[in-house]
Amino acid sequence: MSYEEDNNGGPKSTELQLGTFYLGGLRFGVDILEIQEINRQRDLTLVPHTSKQVRGVINLRGEVVSVLDLGTVLGLGEIVFGQQTRNIVLHSGGELVGVLVDRLSDVVAIDSRNLQPPPANISGVDARFMMGVHQMDEELIVVLKIEELLAPPETANATN
Repeated sequence: MSYEEDNNGGPKSTELQLGTFYLGGLRFGVDILEIQEINRQRDLTLVPHTSKQVRGVINLRGEVVSVLDLGTVLGLGEIVFGQQTRNIVLHSGGELVGVLVDRLSDVVAIDSRNLQPPPANISGVDARFMMGVHQMDEELIVVLKIEELLAPPETANATN
């Protein structure tokens, strides 16, 4: 029997806990360790001359946090605010960034070894944003790469 070992010689954990949410009918997940908090923040301050992906900024306990429309970033269409719309505040590059999602789901623990490589295109979602996909009982979870997803557009284009 083979298994991975951590730095102390013990078995390496392959469990990945995902905070999951829906956008445009698709279920997505991000590593729960990347999530700072989740809120219903709707009082966004608009910022002129920004890309359409930036919906505004919020004051989060004294820190100014940019809020992105994750539907627009992923090419799934603009988020329409509703009762279940949430802002997920993520750690990215040493700062906090909020992303708007249609609705939350739950926390799911998966074995990272069961992640399948991302297909070239899932309903218009760019594969460079995906770590992989995981098949649950009835549905697929697209696991996102936070650093790639939240990289400035010029940085993302330079890597392609």
